[in-house]
Amino acid sequence: MNNRIRRRAADMLPKELLVNRELSWLEFNKRVLSEALRADVPLFERLKFAAIYFSNLDEFFMVRVGSLTDQSIMDPDKLDDKTGWNAAEQVARMLEMVHSFEPMTEEMYTSLVIELKQHSIDFINFKKISNMDEMIAQKYFTEEIKPLLSPQIVDRHHPFPFLRNKEKYVVTCHNNKNGGERFGVIPIGHLPDYFVVSFDGRKKVLFTCDIVEHFIGQLFTKQKIVEKATIRVTRNADIAVDEALLDYDMDFRGVMQELLKKRRRLFAVRLQMSCKSEKIQKYLCEHLEVTLPGVFIQKIPLDFGFGFSLAGKAKETDISLFYPERKPQVPAVYHQNIPIRTLADNEILLAYPFHSYNPFLNMLYEAADDPEVVSIKISLYRLAGHSKVVSALCYAADRGKDVLCMLELRARFDEQSNIDYSAILEEAGCRVIYGLSDYKVHAKLCLITRKDADGNVSYTTQVGTGNYNEKTSEQYTDLCFITNEEAVGRDATEVFNNLSIGETTEQTESLWVAPHCYRTHVLELLDREIEVQKNGGHGYVAMKINSFNDVGIMEKMIEASQAGVEIHLYIRGICCLRPGIEGSTDNITIRAIIGRYLEHSRIFVFGEGERQRIYLGSGDLLNRNTQRRVEIFAEPKSKEIRKQLLYIMKTLETDNSQSWLMQPDGTYERVVCREGERPVNSQMKLYDYFNCDTVTASAIPPAAKQKPVVAAAPKASQPKSQPKPGFFRRLLDSLFKK
Repeated sequence: MNNRIRRRAADMLPKELLVNRELSWLEFNKRVLSEALRADVPLFERLKFAAIYFSNLDEFFMVRVGSLTDQSIMDPDKLDDKTGWNAAEQVARMLEMVHSFEPMTEEMYTSLVIELKQHSIDFINFKKISNMDEMIAQKYFTEEIKPLLSPQIVDRHHPFPFLRNKEKYVVTCHNNKNGGERFGVIPIGHLPDYFVVSFDGRKKVLFTCDIVEHFIGQLFTKQKIVEKATIRVTRNADIAVDEALLDYDMDFRGVMQELLKKRRRLFAVRLQMSCKSEKIQKYLCEHLEVTLPGVFIQKIPLDFGFGFSLAGKAKETDISLFYPERKPQVPAVYHQNIPIRTLADNEILLAYPFHSYNPFLNMLYEAADDPEVVSIKISLYRLAGHSKVVSALCYAADRGKDVLCMLELRARFDEQSNIDYSAILEEAGCRVIYGLSDYKVHAKLCLITRKDADGNVSYTTQVGTGNYNEKTSEQYTDLCFITNEEAVGRDATEVFNNLSIGETTEQTESLWVAPHCYRTHVLELLDREIEVQKNGGHGYVAMKINSFNDVGIMEKMIEASQAGVEIHLYIRGICCLRPGIEGSTDNITIRAIIGRYLEHSRIFVFGEGERQRIYLGSGDLLNRNTQRRVEIFAEPKSKEIRKQLLYIMKTLETDNSQSWLMQPDGTYERVVCREGERPVNSQMKLYDYFNCDTVTASAIPPAAKQKPVVAAAPKASQPKSQPKPGFFRRLLDSLFKK
């Protein structure tokens, strides 16, 4: 493709209306970091927000910086369709923006350390260490750390070692006998990140890297150390599956296993250092081929993973340092033991994390024990570490049901978990397929098919916005829609049949199915609202999604705004469209909610009154969702469910506690509760709303607790020396052993 054609894509819309995808994501992560600075957020929750910020940033470097660095080499003339920047220009701006956040991260860390100290938790600073603390650190170094260290000198006889992704090392620079320099590398990634010591009524937190760096002279007793620093390398993790799939002698699972091995050794994209060390920095940049903008000198810990675990290690009992407990509840309809297939109105909605995941698990077990159920078909993307969903599917297969699992092996960073679960499911008797070579299957779809004695076929279909993952169902806001509508069941059957033969679905009766029957419907309904507005009516659109960068849909929204259509967008993360620009997007408002739970559900509302259409489903409005993935959306018909979905949207609009408004320049401002105004936290308000007619989940034992639960994915090297007992017998044995 020549430059003229490339630039045509970038010139589709005026640049002042658009934001670069990567910079928009960094704005989102900045909002996460802001939660770690809020005085009204409990202390240990602020620590978790800090950990989430840095974990997000790690993935950003591995995926986005990595892929664009690749692109800058392989296709340097390809331009971003929002800004017209090439890959190298995008990477430069991304790194500049990340560097600009450093004062904010330092402020956050300083405030957390001060407040932790007020609660008798001390982070030991080795630059200002007391004699007593140094004695404690020396004891840990001598007894717990030093015996496990393997220092390595790098010179002509000892090659530079491979530095693993996201692992920490202490690096030293020495003067040798000839007046030259040589370097030492001490891996510490295999050691605990930190130790917590109780002393004199206080908890002292000692980071392992700080201990090793402080006492490093005791490892090199005959050499003069002139510089030392703790370092951490982040590597590209963007592996290309397409080319590997051309090797038809290897199955899909084998391809993914090989690619995961390759990922571990991809090039470095970031070097973090604990202090300014010119000799070490120059030496590492040469060996790792990292440029200066990719070097980050940090005055705070290089890895914030401790933010997730410190509360447990410190054995803190003050509940005021955490969010108040909010247990998922069970909707009233399930108290009456009504089978899913006989539900009133043939539809039901579960709203996570306010509702329990148990009703969905019960549905799977109910289907497994139902003699009329012929098959269970489900699309799996990300699963919990000890998946109860997998357990239920295995149970159904053991009960003689035809269980088909569409397991997407390309779920980033969950590839190995899904490979392991595919083996478990196959061993239990489930049929496992791996999706389509050209499209990721991101849909959340489950189909239960029945056939009665008279030969009548009926369906129960579940369409979700989130993964079949009972752990994240307590952390993410998601929706689980269950219906007995025949048209939905027929569409779901067609989707699974097409996936089984490696094809996409091009026509449906009721469901929206990407990549062919999703984007077109969104554009059609936007066109309808434009026509309503032009004909003197009130055009209205509201969408709750996670990300938005599809240029074609942005163009249509701008057209709708110019026509006068009222548009409300609730977008947690990436948004490449700027709102509030006169003559273009002045009828569009964009809000982001960042709170206790990760906003993850997708809801589309088009129009008002009798013509109103409401959909929920799995896809955002990113190019990948609209064009390169299989996504599913369904339209609830129940008046009660539609009322619930509209209440969610209205509640988001009134949030003045966890809400941010996107500004015309692409930045965000927090919505502040004005004087005399009642504070509204949308997530807590929705918890109360969805639990007005429920009981605690633990009050009704789910069927899942009465069946064997998958303990863990098997090890790849598990020996098979003698005949094994039955599948469920082994599962039960493993549970009793634990």
